[in-house]
Amino acid sequence: MLRRNPIVFLLLLSCFWSPTAKAQERIEVGLELVLLADATGSIDDAEILFQREGYAKAITNPDVISAITTSIYGKIAVTYVEWGDSSSQDVVVGWRIIDSAEAAQKFAADLLLPPRRARGYNAIGSALLFGKSLIENNNIWSFRQVIDISADSANNWSGPPIGLARDEVVNSNITINGLAVLCRYCSGRPNNYDLEAAFSELIIGGNGAFVITADNSNTFANAVRKKLILEIADNPPSDRSIPE
Repeated sequence: MLRRNPIVFLLLLSCFWSPTAKAQERIEVGLELVLLADATGSIDDAEILFQREGYAKAITNPDVISAITTSIYGKIAVTYVEWGDSSSQDVVVGWRIIDSAEAAQKFAADLLLPPRRARGYNAIGSALLFGKSLIENNNIWSFRQVIDISADSANNWSGPPIGLARDEVVNSNITINGLAVLCRYCSGRPNNYDLEAAFSELIIGGNGAFVITADNSNTFANAVRKKLILEIADNPPSDRSIPE
């Protein structure tokens, strides 16, 4: 019978406590947030940058940083995705832990760098299920998971129906909130239907779900900021539809 070498045994045991193994440990945060930004055919490259700048400005806002650092665990996890048709979803910035102004600034800076990759006709159902997959396949844990989708219409031209996807997401205890983008470079409400109502009826769902609107380019970043604060603070409004 071979004698066990205690040194070899300790060396083998140390492998289980390597930095790689530690990096795979579950991270606990107050909120997992998927930002799904519209990159469909109605959005040109200038508007892609405009949207990213709006989110970058919002997430670095002092009020948003305060909401994060005073929330449970003092940190949240965020990823930013642009979506188009049923085969076109691009993770612009992967999961990041935001726990300080510095972390938010890094997220914002990285958000502005990659080229646009998502395109095509609206596939909101596919985008929602993609967001669900990102939440279910990370190494992060939180009490709350939110998918936050922006769009300038509620159409769905390919992929699974919105209702089917929404129900699958909500049944997984994930909340869907919305940003209805009414108009970027004009004033008023150019849509030929009530986009907020469509969001409320067709897209959002789950505990405390709400939709907020942006009427023009001047209100976009403010709408995102307000939405982020409500989501981080877990303080959903009494009215499911909130004009900016």
